[in-house]
Amino acid sequence: MSNVSQLKRLGLFDSRVPRYTSYPPATQFKSGMNANMVTGWLESMPQGTAISLYLHVPFCRRLCWFCACRTQGTKTLDPVMAYVDTVLAELDLLRRHLPRGMRLSRLHWGGGTPTLLPPDQMRRLADAIFDVVPMAEGAEFSVEIDPSEIDAARMAALAASGMNRASIGVQDFDPRIQDAIGRQQSFDLTGQAVDLIRSHDIASLNADILYGLPHQDRNRISETVQKLLALSPDRVALYGYAHVPWMSKRQVMIPEDALPGNEDRLTLFNTARDLFVADGYAEIGIDHFARPGDGLAVAQKAGRLRRNFQGYTDDGAQVLLGLGASSISRFPQGYAQNAPATGAYTTHIREGRLPHARGHAFTPEDLWRGRMIEQVMCDFRVDAAEMAR
Repeated sequence: MSNVSQLKRLGLFDSRVPRYTSYPPATQFKSGMNANMVTGWLESMPQGTAISLYLHVPFCRRLCWFCACRTQGTKTLDPVMAYVDTVLAELDLLRRHLPRGMRLSRLHWGGGTPTLLPPDQMRRLADAIFDVVPMAEGAEFSVEIDPSEIDAARMAALAASGMNRASIGVQDFDPRIQDAIGRQQSFDLTGQAVDLIRSHDIASLNADILYGLPHQDRNRISETVQKLLALSPDRVALYGYAHVPWMSKRQVMIPEDALPGNEDRLTLFNTARDLFVADGYAEIGIDHFARPGDGLAVAQKAGRLRRNFQGYTDDGAQVLLGLGASSISRFPQGYAQNAPATGAYTTHIREGRLPHARGHAFTPEDLWRGRMIEQVMCDFRVDAAEMAR
């Protein structure tokens, strides 16, 4: 039985479901988090623990229609500068509850468009974060870079602050597809950004592309992948576009009649996958590819691959702190999400309260199910001995 016919028989072309990046998923978080419970989670971390930190910058100068992230458009830097002040105040609140000697194993700036920040604000944010939680030896500092919102001064500021991994969103290089998703970004512009990154000796480069976009076919996705391979990223995320206009209103701009069907989506994925594998990339889980020496490939071979809100990771930290509006923290005891709207987030901080608005405290069954799902997504198997323990 062919792969396609088996999927048809199982009914897997009849519905679309999201990828797990957490269990329970964020859609199941409950509002009204108990502030004392979350501060208790923070204070219970052992001194000297290595943790991860994610900073969310929710501003964009242009709002791409395909994006379902929590973002807002801005024509000026005024709200961005005010937001930086609020994030610094959140850091001061966190400092009061963090045990001594904490170190960062991973720091990631996402958005939105973190590279909207002026160079001095980039340095200011990085310095403030490291003042609260310094980087551990061998730690990784990654930033999502918009090729249309980066220049030499901002790249120099990021490199001087310790950024050693850069991530670029490509989506697709075809002009017709870019017009249909509201994301104009030429191959030449992307190549210039990659050259700028490489000129600052950034250790590693990530790239994201999408399959399942309007007007996308085998020829178009093949051309995009081949152009991307010419830029030689160390790691690639190949995500399926999720058309959810009832959740992300801007997606109503995308022509639904131009979207590929479910079987065509599988063809698009397999076409891109085959090109990456033929070029020497290792398949990582369900939607990532990495050069053999990349940390993900090494972690996969060693059985240390993990899955979090940013996708696959080789980070072994048990705690992920979310900083900024809508960001999510993960503790051994549960999830806590900051207020999604920047206004509500700012109000919490101004009133001297940590901005956690939603979340979920784990039950033993949650931990068991979550780990089993992670094993399937990372290793395509379940370790029965671990589950028994």
